[in-house]
Amino acid sequence: MLKPIALLCFLPLAFGQSWNQWGQNARHTGSVTVTGQRLEVALAAFEYDPLVPSLREDAGGDLLVHYMVPIVDGNDVYVMTRSGDWKSCSKFDPPCGTGLWNYMQRSITKLSWVNGQLTRKWSTPVHWWPVPDNGSTWEPVFHPALVGDYIFSPCSAGTLLKIDKQTGEAVERINPFGDRDANIFVTGPVTASPDGSLYYSAMKLNPGGPWSMDVDGAWMVRIGPDGKSNKVSFSQLLPNAPKSCLTSFTARDQLPWPPSSTAIPASAACGTQRPGLNAAVAVADDGTAYMVSRAHFNSSYSYLFAVNPDLSLQWAASLRDRLNDGCGVLLPQNGEPGGCRVGTTIGVDPRTNQKPAGQVSDQSTASPSVAPDGAILYGALTGYNHGRGHLMKFSAKGEYLAAFDFGWDNTPAIFAHDGTYSVLLKNNHYGLRSYCGVDTFCLRDEERYELVSLNANLKKEWGFLSTNTMACERQENGSVSCSTHPAGFEWCVNMVAVDREGVMYANSEDGNVYAIDRNGKQVGSLFLKVALGAAYTPLAIGPDGLIYTQNAGSLFVVGNRR
Repeated sequence: MLKPIALLCFLPLAFGQSWNQWGQNARHTGSVTVTGQRLEVALAAFEYDPLVPSLREDAGGDLLVHYMVPIVDGNDVYVMTRSGDWKSCSKFDPPCGTGLWNYMQRSITKLSWVNGQLTRKWSTPVHWWPVPDNGSTWEPVFHPALVGDYIFSPCSAGTLLKIDKQTGEAVERINPFGDRDANIFVTGPVTASPDGSLYYSAMKLNPGGPWSMDVDGAWMVRIGPDGKSNKVSFSQLLPNAPKSCLTSFTARDQLPWPPSSTAIPASAACGTQRPGLNAAVAVADDGTAYMVSRAHFNSSYSYLFAVNPDLSLQWAASLRDRLNDGCGVLLPQNGEPGGCRVGTTIGVDPRTNQKPAGQVSDQSTASPSVAPDGAILYGALTGYNHGRGHLMKFSAKGEYLAAFDFGWDNTPAIFAHDGTYSVLLKNNHYGLRSYCGVDTFCLRDEERYELVSLNANLKKEWGFLSTNTMACERQENGSVSCSTHPAGFEWCVNMVAVDREGVMYANSEDGNVYAIDRNGKQVGSLFLKVALGAAYTPLAIGPDGLIYTQNAGSLFVVGNRR
């Protein structure tokens, strides 16, 4: 329901940059050329997901939904809204079975500023269904894109729904696959390229065992400005991907790992290369498109690849054998508490005894970003460094350049300045064990949460540490009640937003939205609704500098007090 926070004499300006897709633009830089407004007051709030209480009940109080970023176009805002008969997990046998998410109807809803109030204009059902749950219970992302006069939304059977942004009328269903096959799923956000083309990925799962049996197909799709579609299979793009893959050591009676300095884990079928769930294609200004891929059964065999506008391959770069910071580097020295076995090669992943592999994880929403120098950044998962992953950097030709020791579920924003650029992202230390589940051998990381700025070489420029330890909730009467939360709070954002001054905006699980300037100093914060453990949630900056952020299934529009 629509909830005006205050009756304010306020009307946003209808000019400036749109935030029309994931990452703001096709390069996914998360940056705008306007100055963000001060975080003084919530000018409006809109509840887009009334099912949140049931979702939280089933998840032990957390909210495990990857929500879309608000699409902002002048005075208009587009969000996903939900309705339907949510079935509690406890009522299912087995509980939380495959297809549970399909009990919910998703719509795209248009809101517009009218006389200072954010007003609902229309809602259009989109009939998109996520892939079946693979056991993680993290709901995949739904994400459309705005191009000109139309919203292009993921739909069922690998199709896109073309919606008139003025009327909400669904005018066309774009189907690159011919017959409507319910086993084909759009797997990530739709990307709108500079020339108006649309890119997305899709895969066909085997209904007899979506995650235990190999995929029946996986594709990158391009819809040209003329509306014509073409597609290419991931297998065609990556014909040399291995069929047999090394697994990991699992025997706890052989700890510390690796079991010996020459041990090699068992091999198993890799499965077909296919897109990682939730990942969006990035498109550079020259039309080159970048995407990530993984083996269906083994995320340690993953790739970053580049294609031309005709979907022919430029290059493919493996995420394996790039890192060298495992045993004796990020982990203690071999033989010491928390370290690897004596005699282990320095730098290897103790779980494989190989150079560490960057992984494309289906629980992540990380997507490639294209930097001003043409380099591509991708936040891969790595587990041996306490589940923190790595941000990996490749050149426009596919050459591996550098890495930063955090990348989990992270798409970095990029702030161009002074002939160079800074890379802005969260840097969470989760307090997890390192390479195994036994405290005796795998020490826990110190829990702390910060935002960081890196230079173009991925070297740290500054960090801003979260220090709030109060968990608060806004009551129905507007009052706020709080309790102590000693462990602190994660930065609850899979991508920060940055304005023309280099001010970074980010959500925290403490229920606040923060503004951090280009020197790492806090310049604003505002409490929204509730401190909440949640899937990382993006935010947007409007053409007038308003901040469109989210908390607990509600959109909040934050800006200057009027």
